[in-house]
Amino acid sequence: MISAVVLAAGASTRMGQAKAAMPIGRTGETVVSKVVRTLLDGGAPEVVVVAGAHIDAVRAAMPAFAEATAGKPGRPRVRIIEHPGWERGQLSSLVAGLDAIDTPLVEAALVTLVDVPLVRASTVAAVIEAWRRTRAPIVRPAEPSTPLGPGGRRHGHPVIFDRSVFAELRAADPAIGAKAVFASHRDRIVDVEVNDAGAFEDIDTPEDYRKVLGS
Repeated sequence: MISAVVLAAGASTRMGQAKAAMPIGRTGETVVSKVVRTLLDGGAPEVVVVAGAHIDAVRAAMPAFAEATAGKPGRPRVRIIEHPGWERGQLSSLVAGLDAIDTPLVEAALVTLVDVPLVRASTVAAVIEAWRRTRAPIVRPAEPSTPLGPGGRRHGHPVIFDRSVFAELRAADPAIGAKAVFASHRDRIVDVEVNDAGAFEDIDTPEDYRKVLGS
């Protein structure tokens, strides 16, 4: 089984407010609810949102999911967990997410940032399919190759980490983050070429928000 993790614990300092709770379009959907819905539509059986600095705003930004799981027995498909140590950096949030999903049945973690809300469900599905087919340690979206070759092309989200690298992620240097794990498996990483600008667009500042979302 694959479980999805959304990293939404940061302080959103550059945005000046909780980016997870910002609206997308005029439907009432928020950045975090859009990310969660896309992961579910793309085939993730369950989603854990790791929140920290703005946990109350994250909860308030996901009312539809709270209502959908309220009163239902068993583990809900969407959960919010609080990460008190969010100030230790993104890797600490990733490890908190791994700890939340880690059961004997979980074979891989599908990880994305709340900063990337416009990725398509088809990209999520393509990444999951590639992992199921290859069982590679890391699978990620990539821009299509050009005639000049793949050098310099962007890699996006979501990223799948196979269970075989969970221990390495937990043991990684917080100052370096997951980069060391990517480096140690660079020859076995599977890049999935996608024509999906949303998989590569980070929203970190008000300018990004206006440019990417047209708001």
